[in-house]
Amino acid sequence: MFPPRLAPILFGFFLSCMMSCIISGVATLRTVGFVSTMPGFWLNAWLSSWVVAFPAVLVVGPFARRIVARLTRQP
Repeated sequence: MFPPRLAPILFGFFLSCMMSCIISGVATLRTVGFVSTMPGFWLNAWLSSWVVAFPAVLVVGPFARRIVARLTRQP
């Protein structure tokens, strides 16, 4: 188990993994189609996009939370 202080980093890690995997998969499929080499292309695209997505989520996440807090009513 991880200490609670690491929760934002773990959230960013898993969110960036999942989102970059989905988006790179859609982009790769649209580019090369259903071919036998598609999984290899997808993996390469996913790894390179995740390297950008993970730090981006950690940097942009707090700004997004502040925007959402300003746009929503607090109980």
